[in-house]
Amino acid sequence: MAETIWSGIVNVYTFIMDNLVIINILLSLVIIFFQRRSPQTVWTWLLLLYFIPILGFILYLIIGQDFHKNRMFKAKEIEGEIKYAVRRQEETIYRKKLRLTNPAVARYRDLILYNLEAGESVLTDNNDIRIYTDGKEKFRALIEEMWQAKRYIHLQYYIIRNDELWREIEKVLIAKAREGIEVRILFDSMGCRTMKNRDWERLEKEGIQAAEFFPALLGQLQLRINYRNHRKIVVIDGRVGFVGGFNVGREYLGLDTKKFGYWRDTHLCIEGAAVTSLSVRFVLDWNYAARENLFQEDYLFEIPKYERNGRDPVQIISSGPDSQIKTIHDNYLRLIHSAKDHVYIQTPYFIPDDSILDALKIAARSGIDVRIMIPCKPDHPFVYWATYSYLGEMVAAGAKCYVYNNGFLHAKTVSVDGMVACVGTANMDIRSFGLNFEVNAVIYSEMTVQKLERTFENDMTQCTQVTRNIYDQRSVLIRFKEQFSRLLSPLL
Repeated sequence: MAETIWSGIVNVYTFIMDNLVIINILLSLVIIFFQRRSPQTVWTWLLLLYFIPILGFILYLIIGQDFHKNRMFKAKEIEGEIKYAVRRQEETIYRKKLRLTNPAVARYRDLILYNLEAGESVLTDNNDIRIYTDGKEKFRALIEEMWQAKRYIHLQYYIIRNDELWREIEKVLIAKAREGIEVRILFDSMGCRTMKNRDWERLEKEGIQAAEFFPALLGQLQLRINYRNHRKIVVIDGRVGFVGGFNVGREYLGLDTKKFGYWRDTHLCIEGAAVTSLSVRFVLDWNYAARENLFQEDYLFEIPKYERNGRDPVQIISSGPDSQIKTIHDNYLRLIHSAKDHVYIQTPYFIPDDSILDALKIAARSGIDVRIMIPCKPDHPFVYWATYSYLGEMVAAGAKCYVYNNGFLHAKTVSVDGMVACVGTANMDIRSFGLNFEVNAVIYSEMTVQKLERTFENDMTQCTQVTRNIYDQRSVLIRFKEQFSRLLSPLL
């Protein structure tokens, strides 16, 4: 019996090797014609298939395919259309009554209208925004706000690690659930793959509801790295909301000093009407993952009275593979094109597509002060070296590029002219633009944007500027890493 099986394996192997060219051609045709993709992405996959026959196609099926996308997210898209169809009339009325007294609002009227049309993102102007760049301060504020919950806590993170930070948060959630407060946790299957089923079951026994976004096919083995829910949203009573770059784990407190050192991120705490937009975003994701319809619960979308009288105009925008429009990408692009004086960018991954890259080069060569800041160390080596490659291209175009030395920079911020900023979960990379579910806040407030820019300028004191001379002196090994990673950039 064993000899028969072995003989069959040998025959299959012999057949594949004898017909490898034909098989590779057929697999190439699948990659080229089965889906509409950018030529750059197609050529990258064909190159991989050329160098790694057969195995390259298996990798394509695991991380490159999206032929189930329309079916997987159809319910999610329909739900969004139903919800926002009701609000379109309100938005039309709102546009006609839009008061342009705020200079930033008046200047970026076209972007506001684009977000209304493309992303159904309502502009609210009565928000108070707090900025957190340190994990300990952010989670201290989050825990304090959760203790104040009276009706519900909605918590959504891409990564949750079962460590001391999560145990502290879990303690609050259990206590509030025992008080009768509704607690819902939405987590991404891949980002939370280190959590065990028993961890969620223990919480469910306490009355906490948990929903898994895009579950793994084979238990803990998650083969589908695309379409991850990269959003980080917390909404408490519709009164206060958190959105930004921090996940839940000890490294985000700067405690994983050996690997990352100090963790520098940017997170927003919003109090005001924009929290309702965060609630809608959470509920859309929850309904898809949990197969519920929380839009029937009107109390989740009530606009409460606010103790603070904020003056920050905000639009909450989101994007993902369930939409044909790349809203966050388009906001980055429009902001860069609108710059009159300067553009500040902080991102851990800088792998722009051609439109973003060209816009930044044009800005830099037109005398706009373009500054880009990335971390000094990689958490994903291929991504880092691809990032460094694009950074060198921007240095050649005249941009000022910096490497942050005081730990790991994970902030995702774009600010322009001290008047408008886009802050949230989306990196400046191809994956965030189209393959992940992301959420950002567009802030039209000189006071708050200038706080972000002062923080950027303070970070510059802990950076090394990548000058033309420094970049040209990089070693042969680094040049090889850059070129190889750059070839893979459409897949990263």
